[in-house]
Parts: sequence; structure tokens; C-alpha cells
Amino acid sequence: MRMAEYFYMRVSARDKHVNQKLTQQEKALQKYAKTHGLKYDVKSIYKEDCAEKNFLDCKVWIALEKKLKDGDTLIFKDISCFTGNAESGYGKYIQLMEKGVHLVFIDNPSVCTDYIKQLRVVAEKQHLVDNISLEDTVKLLLYVELDRLDQERLVRRQRIKDGMDTSEKKPGRKIGTMEKLNTELEEDIMIYLKDSTVLQIDIMKKHNISRNTLKKYVKIIAEKMNKNVPNRNRKTNSKA
Repeated sequence: MRMAEYFYMRVSARDKHVNQKLTQQEKALQKYAKTHGLKYDVKSIYKEDCAEKNFLDCKVWIALEKKLKDGDTLIFKDISCFTGNAESGYGKYIQLMEKGVHLVFIDNPSVCTDYIKQLRVVAEKQHLVDNISLEDTVKLLLYVELDRLDQERLVRRQRIKDGMDTSEKKPGRKIGTMEKLNTELEEDIMIYLKDSTVLQIDIMKKHNISRNTLKKYVKIIAEKMNKNVPNRNRKTNSKA
């Protein structure tokens, strides 16, 4: 029997840019499927709005997990779509791996199950298995990757704040004037759309623009980012 491939996307309903966040995940999953010759269709795609730290209590995930069999492959854009907490996430990771499910995290190859299994083989050859358990290895790598993602978010936000602090522009603008949508502003808005920790106020102060102006530019950039992505405005439900 042919093994199945599944693609899972998750965002929080509390995120102001649910559609944009799903679009970024979908772009990555579509590209991966095309590169690896995988079928990407309605039967293999699962997406949902769920505010949980991990997907254990998310309705779409529960339905998907019931279908997973030995040899199936489950693909995520990154580890944060699987879990935001290594302590609670590694137990499910181990369970799925021991069931024979291949877990793929496009942005985090070091926590893909095939890589973990390779590490296990090396550990056995080097007689390290008595000292390094599979669970400890997975938990450590999950902590490392989740921490790396957090640090990257902090760096992105700090970059915008630093630009605000060093900018010679003063808050406020003359009536009737409009800040040009330059490359730097466009890049900062793209970061804002991808990272919920980046604040509107920081971009407004850095580029000396009003909230209404920022909203206009956010809409322009969001549409630009979503261009050529089919069904980008489709409402998320229990299954795509």
C-alpha cells in the first residue's frame, strides 16, 4: 500500500494576519512538494486556526493524527507549527517517530526524524547509546531550534527598534505629505507581517508615518506577498 504525505499548517486565530501567516506556510509547503515530487492536493492539506502552544488539542490535528500510519510523511514549514514548547512537544514527537511517521520541518532540518535516526545510528556505532537516550537527543534539539527561532524574532524586532533610535526623523509629519514606500519600509513591513512580535508603533516611529498610512502600506505589501498564491482569502476550516 502506498504511503501517504500530509502537509500541516497552523496559525493562531488571535494573530492579526492569519491569512498572511498561512500564505507564508503554504508557499514553503508547495515549493517543497514540487521539489520532491510530492502530491499537494486537498486530500493531503490540513490547516487550522488554533491558539494552543502545540497542536495536541487542535481539532484539525486530532483528525489528521488518526490517519497517520507507519511510513507516512508529515511536513511542516517549521518546528513552531508543531510545538512552541520542547517539554510538551517531544513526547508526541517520540510517539510519532516510533510509530514510523516521518516528520519533516522544512526550516529546521536538524529536528527531522530522518536526521534524528541518523544521529542514533552514529551514537550506536560510537557506543554512546548508554549515555545519550533518544528522548534526551530529541528534547535537546527541540530546545535548540525553538530558542533559535525566538532569538531570530528578537533580532528582527530589535533591528526595527534600532533603526527607530538612530533615525534623524522626528515623530509627526506635515499635513498633506506622504512617506514614500521605500525599500527599507517595505522590508520592515514584510518582517511585521511574518512576525507578530514586531509592533506597529516601532515602524511608525522609525519611518515617521501615521497609523493610517502604515495600514495602507501593510495592505499593499500583503497583497504583493500573496500574489500568485491561489485561494489566499479562503476561510480556514477543519480541512482545506
